[in-house]
Amino acid sequence: MTALILALIAGAIVGLSLGALGGGGSFLAVPALVTVLGFAMPQAVGTSLLVIAVNALAALAARLPSAGVLDWALVGPFLGAAILGAWDGKRIAAKVPARRLQRIFAVLLLTVAVFMLADALR
Repeated sequence: MTALILALIAGAIVGLSLGALGGGGSFLAVPALVTVLGFAMPQAVGTSLLVIAVNALAALAARLPSAGVLDWALVGPFLGAAILGAWDGKRIAAKVPARRLQRIFAVLLLTVAVFMLADALR
């Protein structure tokens, strides 16, 4: 299969999962980009973040009229902390080999899956 067809299939699966489950962007997109399309870990992360940002902006534009007034006293600090966390995460990731990042991500993904399964079985 061509890379374009693989990208369309992987993107559709990630998009359907996001639409149905309401979350999991990087947890689905990064493994798809690495395993299906052969991206290196840094490129997969960057591409995933771009896709998530575009999806988030589209969702915000679609839902903002019905959401009412945002509580900026809560949104502002959350947004600020997320931006600082992303900045620090990028600096840390630049010092860690791509293979180790991939392993760390895999462990994190499995950990989240275990917690989600435990929560679902309660």
